[in-house]
Amino acid sequence: MYLNPLTLLAYILLGIAMSTFISVIPALHIYNVMGLIIIGILSFGHFIPPEVIPYMFMAMLVTYAVLNTLTAIFLSAPDESMIFVVMPGHKGILMGRGYEIAMLTGFGALLGILLLLLITPLSFFVLPSLRRLMTPHMHWVLGLVTVYILMSEWPKGVERKPPGLARFLEAWRSLGAGLLTFILSGFLGLIVLNKTIIPIRASFQALMPVFVGLFAIPAILLNIVSKEKIPEQHIAESIDVTPGLSARSVFAGGLGGLIAALFPILTAGMGGLIAGQATAQRDNRIFVMSQGVSKAVYYVGAFLFFFIPGEMMGKGGLVAMVSPLFKTYTYQEYWLAVASMIFAGGIAFILLHYLSKLFANIIHKINYQLISGITLIILIVVIFSLTRWMGLFIMTVATAIGLIPVLFGSRRLNCLGVLLVPISLNMAGIGPKVAQFLGII
Repeated sequence: MYLNPLTLLAYILLGIAMSTFISVIPALHIYNVMGLIIIGILSFGHFIPPEVIPYMFMAMLVTYAVLNTLTAIFLSAPDESMIFVVMPGHKGILMGRGYEIAMLTGFGALLGILLLLLITPLSFFVLPSLRRLMTPHMHWVLGLVTVYILMSEWPKGVERKPPGLARFLEAWRSLGAGLLTFILSGFLGLIVLNKTIIPIRASFQALMPVFVGLFAIPAILLNIVSKEKIPEQHIAESIDVTPGLSARSVFAGGLGGLIAALFPILTAGMGGLIAGQATAQRDNRIFVMSQGVSKAVYYVGAFLFFFIPGEMMGKGGLVAMVSPLFKTYTYQEYWLAVASMIFAGGIAFILLHYLSKLFANIIHKINYQLISGITLIILIVVIFSLTRWMGLFIMTVATAIGLIPVLFGSRRLNCLGVLLVPISLNMAGIGPKVAQFLGII
């Protein structure tokens, strides 16, 4: 298949430009926009040459993986891959270091993209074998992940209470909140994934109001009611990173990102946290950078592996959307995808530098509660425009669940029960029976 180099470059640049715009709008996930493009192509014909679509999408995905740091850190509106960066990002902003945190996360994402290039030989031989080995056992692997998430919740603040019942109740305050969050989010996941609640025309957006409610809106509401003043942000001339810190971040984040990219349900945030704790990463810079590495490997790797000829290694909704339009047959197509990834990654990191400066220079000049209020309005408008009233209803329910860990000090990771519970049950072969027992279907 012949591709005109100039045409390919033009569409890659178009993808970078589109994704830059998408990345600074809270709640507008890159997959949602790609889904709309696919629907447009299927409805109105190929207004984009079919042979360039996967490479344009690769550029969009890479750009998003680098730039979605902005809304997570400066607006506290993360997606599921950035939930653990919100807290250090907000602390960094209160210390006047928002720009530095954003660049550390973006630099981690760039390192993740370079890691995908370096492990290319493994992509052809080792990773496919590993996936074939692990796939039959994923139901109990996900069960172990669930057990780890619940057991890693730890009592907080018990030393402030006297021994006895008061300390016992204080210990179970956060533990109980974590368990309740996991149970409720799991039940919500069973409902959303087993019933047609969102209008059929927007069914591919079904999880969007869930994730916005669980992960984005609670932090924004907290910002609105708080009285915090954002100080003037310091624009550092360099970021404090050494080769050793970079290597440790790549190891922890790369391990978590690969786990999430290869196996179902696990997301970048979950994979990064598990890998980070398994490798005992304590430095805040390593944690932030490793989250950037993890999300880049998760987003980009899950799509890049789709280009491996004959292996069917790709994972996720984007692969499902692109598969009817494009098939990979040659290694040339894989290397074109790698070239698109590296080119878009370099451009996106440069854009992150300037956009982070812009955000850092204006965020302290505008009332932070006003910024959060505007962000909340944008979230509501986006959800309503894509999923209508039922989407808003689901978002409201998810927000109530997402507020539990925020108000009671438990971990927001428990909200991922929305995916872990229904998918683990389905993989174990009992999902429909459980849903029927609960009266969901």
